[in-house]
Amino acid sequence: MSRVEVRRDGPSLVDGYRAVVGDGPMQMLETLAARLRGHRLVMVNSTATGGGVAEILHRLVRLLQELGVPTSWEVMPGDARFHGITKTLHNTLHGAPGTLSADDVEWYHETNRRAAAALELDGDLVFIHDPQPAALVLHRRQPGQHWLWRCHIDLSHADPQAWALLEPVVGRYDAAVFSHVAFVPPLPVPAYLAPPSIDPLAEKNRELDEREEDELLAPLELPTRRPWITQVSRYDRLKDPLGVIEAFRLVRGREDAHLVLAGGGADDDPEGAAVLAEVRERAAAVGGVSVLLLPSDAHLTINALQRRSAIVVQKSLREGFALTVSEALWKRRAVVASAVGGIPLQILHERTGMLVHSIEGCAYQITRLLRAPDLRRRLGAAGREHVRGNFLHPREARDYLAVFARLVEAAAGALR
Repeated sequence: MSRVEVRRDGPSLVDGYRAVVGDGPMQMLETLAARLRGHRLVMVNSTATGGGVAEILHRLVRLLQELGVPTSWEVMPGDARFHGITKTLHNTLHGAPGTLSADDVEWYHETNRRAAAALELDGDLVFIHDPQPAALVLHRRQPGQHWLWRCHIDLSHADPQAWALLEPVVGRYDAAVFSHVAFVPPLPVPAYLAPPSIDPLAEKNRELDEREEDELLAPLELPTRRPWITQVSRYDRLKDPLGVIEAFRLVRGREDAHLVLAGGGADDDPEGAAVLAEVRERAAAVGGVSVLLLPSDAHLTINALQRRSAIVVQKSLREGFALTVSEALWKRRAVVASAVGGIPLQILHERTGMLVHSIEGCAYQITRLLRAPDLRRRLGAAGREHVRGNFLHPREARDYLAVFARLVEAAAGALR
């Protein structure tokens, strides 16, 4: 796969976002877009489906096009070996155990070399997402181009060997963007902060009426007489689905509830099937757990699941951001989530949700919220407004355009 064709039919995103966030933020976005007229932007990542980055790009590319900034999206090709290497790189950058051999490093660079020859990187603004395509800058950068690297990973505990592979590559960019100040390593280039965001108009987040929810959830055959505790995520060890099941086992000793684990895989994640098998085995042993494998386009089903849940959980061990937290907060759900990565930007403890540090802490907060419906409603209402002000697509687009405008205008000033 190379270029992703983003659909442009349907109602205007600009008008839709204006109705959600107000005229002021959209006017600021339009002003920044006007400063980039005459420039063309190319986005590059490693998958068109599965995972938060792909979800963001499907809408962000269309939004930028509507704003008058010509934007295309390229997906880096790679084989199974490359995806296995970059999965290890992803995990070790998060601080998990793992090693890369000299042959692995060479194949990583060779795949980037091949991709550099295949992709259409003809914009004067090139925006590379995450480690997989990071080395493209070594092979295709042309005079007059501005290259920006976007890191969606929490690098605060990065394995030194893993970061040693990326550090000289990132130094070839004009700047880098991170989700949280704690993720920023020492760099020879400027670093900017721009947390990820969700789309309030997308099928995963739009309002649903009760009839729609019933129709979407009926095929799943979930119990209706017990409150649902739900985690939506890829089947990935860093999302700790086994830890969620253990926390639920402790909750069931105190409260009657049902656990729903819902997720799918990503095209560039080779570990998902093995993790799913482990989760199914453990869930069968504990009981009261539904393990759902959903297709990548099951956005409305996820929407309905989150809305019908009493509590949404995100018990990650490491996390770049966790868009599922903002999704649940936007739906006014009470959220219990690990205090890792970008999650504390979204969950302000006891104000917009509950932060936890252990399986026992997770079980305690779930039990507490099951017994306190008024607290659940208060947290959900505050969480929605927190997301409205900080974690919707217009704000993320504004941050990116501001960085590109700064790079373009600084270069123009240097030429003068």
